[in-house]
Amino acid sequence: MLKFANAKINIGLHIRKKRPDGYHDLETIFYPVKIYDVVEILPYSKLELHIWNSDLPADTDNLCLKAFRLLEKDFDINPVKIHLLKNIPIGAGLGGGSSDASSTLELLNDYFELKIEKDRLKKYAAQLGADCPFFIDNKAMYAEGIGTELSEINLDLSAYKIVVVKPDIHISTAEAYSNVSPMIPEVDLRKAIELPIQEWKFHIKNDFEISLFEKYPLIGDIKAKLYEYGAIYASMSGSGSSVFGIFNDLEGLEELNKYGKVYFPAEL
Repeated sequence: MLKFANAKINIGLHIRKKRPDGYHDLETIFYPVKIYDVVEILPYSKLELHIWNSDLPADTDNLCLKAFRLLEKDFDINPVKIHLLKNIPIGAGLGGGSSDASSTLELLNDYFELKIEKDRLKKYAAQLGADCPFFIDNKAMYAEGIGTELSEINLDLSAYKIVVVKPDIHISTAEAYSNVSPMIPEVDLRKAIELPIQEWKFHIKNDFEISLFEKYPLIGDIKAKLYEYGAIYASMSGSGSSVFGIFNDLEGLEELNKYGKVYFPAEL
């Protein structure tokens, strides 16, 4: 049994304040895109994880293994072998690890016929990572808190083309948060997203860009190039380092390959 685990982009990201528990309250809009990892589970005599197309260690910190152990505490499930084919880049702000974890939860739920309802599955996902519950719903969502408080938002980008550029820069979440300055946003993302997309660049921002563009100028250069090549809106996704652009068409984008790996996902 296998599942295609898709990526996400963030449209706007405001870091509102640091919490007593060390995390940050934020607000953002998650939007799913068609860049896929593949997760497969097979019956096996012991729990094993094999990762393909990546040098990620298949150790106990992997979220797919954590997803299995989380359900194993509450359900009588047998060991499985997990195959993980990576395609979503790591350290890119695209949520690949979170998507893999949520897909593993869904696969285990279906394979063992656990009949876990979606709301409960999202509670399990929240124990694995802040982005994980989003991938259970897997549709445009406004997120608050640490990213686990989700509400539906009316956003459809199917009339546009999305391009993602991933430079050869890895940014850990800890690194991104270490230099960000929390602030109360001037714009309500839920209202800003209702504006014509041509106006988003004047109102919708990613707070991580301020410090990360200074430290990694190439990321800022990619965003500028996306606008130069005709993007209606461009932004770094999540805590970086990938940058996405929303276009009317995809003509004349061949030179983007000079800046990193280019993905041409469609909307879900």
